[in-house]
Amino acid sequence: MKSRFFGDLPLTSLSGIGSILEKKFADLGIKTVSDLLFHFPIRYENRAAIHAIADLTIGEQTTIAGQIIKSDIVTTKRRPMLICHIQDDSGIAVLKFLNFNQGMRSTFSVGKEVTAYGEVKAGQRHFEMLHPQIQLKSLQAKSEAEDPQFTPIYGTTFGLTQHTIRKTVDAALLLLKHNPPVEILPPALTNQFWDVTTALFTIHHPPITLNIDELTEGKHPAIKRFIYEELLAYHLSMLTIKMDNQKQFATPLRANEQLIRPFLANLPFTPTAAQQRVVEDIFQDMAKSVPMMRLIQGDVGSGKTVVAALAALNAIENGKQVALMAPTEILAEQHFINFTNWLTPLGIDVDLLSGRLTAKNRAHCLEKLVEGKTSLLIGTHALFVDKVAFADLGLVIIDEQHRFGVNQRLSLWEKGEKDHLYPHQLIMTATPIPRTLAMTVYADLDLSIIDELPPGRTPITTVVLPNSRRDEIIDRVKQACQTGRQVYWVCTLVQESEAIDAKAAELLVEELRILLPSITIDLVHGKMRSEQKQSVMQRFKQGEISLLVATTVIEVGVDVPNASLMIIENAERLGLAQLHQLRGRVGRGTAVSHCVLMYQPPLSKVAMARMKVMRESSDGFVIAQKDLEIRGGGEILGTRQIGGANFKIVDLIRDQALISEVQKASYLLLQHHPQNAKSLIERWLPDREKYINA
Repeated sequence: MKSRFFGDLPLTSLSGIGSILEKKFADLGIKTVSDLLFHFPIRYENRAAIHAIADLTIGEQTTIAGQIIKSDIVTTKRRPMLICHIQDDSGIAVLKFLNFNQGMRSTFSVGKEVTAYGEVKAGQRHFEMLHPQIQLKSLQAKSEAEDPQFTPIYGTTFGLTQHTIRKTVDAALLLLKHNPPVEILPPALTNQFWDVTTALFTIHHPPITLNIDELTEGKHPAIKRFIYEELLAYHLSMLTIKMDNQKQFATPLRANEQLIRPFLANLPFTPTAAQQRVVEDIFQDMAKSVPMMRLIQGDVGSGKTVVAALAALNAIENGKQVALMAPTEILAEQHFINFTNWLTPLGIDVDLLSGRLTAKNRAHCLEKLVEGKTSLLIGTHALFVDKVAFADLGLVIIDEQHRFGVNQRLSLWEKGEKDHLYPHQLIMTATPIPRTLAMTVYADLDLSIIDELPPGRTPITTVVLPNSRRDEIIDRVKQACQTGRQVYWVCTLVQESEAIDAKAAELLVEELRILLPSITIDLVHGKMRSEQKQSVMQRFKQGEISLLVATTVIEVGVDVPNASLMIIENAERLGLAQLHQLRGRVGRGTAVSHCVLMYQPPLSKVAMARMKVMRESSDGFVIAQKDLEIRGGGEILGTRQIGGANFKIVDLIRDQALISEVQKASYLLLQHHPQNAKSLIERWLPDREKYINA
């Protein structure tokens, strides 16, 4: 038995797998026998129950059995067709085959007993099945004594039939039967689970007596064993990163408040108790000789940017440079404006590196950076480029962590290595995740939560209106602007598209300028040049623009206290997290604020559920939980968002109850059974060499 549970055994070692099938399976991510065994069915069909022909229902998938009473090849206008009539005690059904060979005609000869499974269709005189799956009595003789089973249905790709997958899985199971694996879990954990061989045979060949709903819903012991394993493997991989980082060294950075004290004195507000608590966590981490790896979770408008500024000042006070990475240019630009306004009066040089810089300006920016003249560099993915070199990087701040992968942020962190010392790292996200889930998907990070909004913020009233009430909404916009308030109108597209029924932002601006001639209206979207966006946003912030039409580029980072009304067009197209982020652009001042979710009827059930949540709650953590329940863990916490957690069978919502137990087991394995931990990661995350070479 291979150490990686057939993980090194190529699929071609199984009988019948040549180069063509090898490529087909590879399209599904199946390259080894282990991959195949863990390619679990997506559903099951009960083909063991045979129904009387007279009791069939059109459209259902079902099994019938009878004797062939007629078999002919009929020539149609297009091509020949093999047609078989079978009869049971209740009636006659017709089986049709467009793809057949001459051998099939003799196989389906009159008098033979046959079992057929397929979709029931209406025929001229009898029920029909087109290309049903067939078994003849002579072929069934061997299996008649076996217990009937559910038929597994697997995820597949073009050119790979269910029959081929089942046949190949059976070959892998036979190999497993003759080579039972060594138990990968220590005795303290194995007692509560089925052994691997029994569990895999049950999943791929569940007996008809089994409660199949328990298996498909993750409740049966056979599947729970592997759900637990996969959660454990992921958690172990993240903890391994954390332990790996703790083996590194960093320069202790202790706060002396030479810059922090005047910065706080210049702020027009006092940080909340939650902000102060989180800053204390950060300062304690930065004072250690191991690199800080801390995640800051906070709802929209909770003041994460001020916390990041205080962390940056602590590093700069200690003679270090700071890198702040944002996922989009408009957010990077907003950070640049904020940090420039805050830090320039303190004599701190802040610079912006974006893909839009001219070659000359870019070269000048990089030169200042390597010479140590730039204390804080803000940018997007451009910070990853090899040419970006720091004189002495002491702190990496990453905003909107869910938009970056684990490897991306680690590569920037490793860029700051100097004399075997690594920078501290602060990660922020404005997309709240329920705490138990956050402790799993960010298990490599220490967690702090800003759970308090700054004083003076007013609740946002959310209303949901159909597009047919557009005239009323425009009147509401007019009233808000005439009373001195500012308004956002968010569109989902920049240019008109025939494929998607959404108003293009550019056309909407023209329409609104005609309907609201006395109001200053402008437009901002992601395709504009950097300086254009900055100019528009600055004019809006200064009150020169009353109505800003925008795409979702304003989702994060924009703070205009005078904006008290937001219209989100085609709101049914957006997820809860994005709707909540957009809504958070208003309600930042003392004025009563409103958000109008405008939709195009009819609403789907999912869209209706989202609208209901938005009306009833403004708590980002509650909304995140609801979003997970509506959309499922795989979508909101997919590969892109949590940096590589592409779960095969885990459902983070369904399996939340296991998380606490898995966390405890992870520490037990790493401390007392490190080889088992490594084997688990190899089984479920074979490509994560970074985690298993620690």
